Amino acid sequence: MSPTKAPAKSALQSKKKEIPESSPRLRIKVSAYDHKVIDTSCRQIAEAVLRQGGEIVGPIPLPTEIRKYTVNRSSFVHKDAREQFEMRLHKRLIDILNPNPKLIDGLGNLNLPAGVDIEIKSVS
Repeated sequence: MSPTKAPAKSALQSKKKEIPESSPRLRIKVSAYDHKVIDTSCRQIAEAVLRQGGEIVGPIPLPTEIRKYTVNRSSFVHKDAREQFEMRLHKRLIDILNPNPKLIDGLGNLNLPAGVDIEIKSVS
């Protein structure tokens, strides 16, 4: 008889950390029209948090919001001649675990590129 082996953990299960739900955390929601700009902004936020000694979860990509607009090429007569335009709004979510006042001040002084919208919310 061969000894039974314990089931192997997948790579995701071994990397996943248990996050206590009762601990205070900051939730940062970043949105922008350009995906390159939002990625560099998330990288800057992550570096600033790690520099202050905080723990970070993310950036987690959220679904891209696509707004489509259809307009007539000409006025009144040619109904079949239309153009379609779209705007893509890219979003990311970053959680900061156990924030301290020094870390919050560091986030307020961060210089991010134009076109990046940030919402910071405290979640318990």
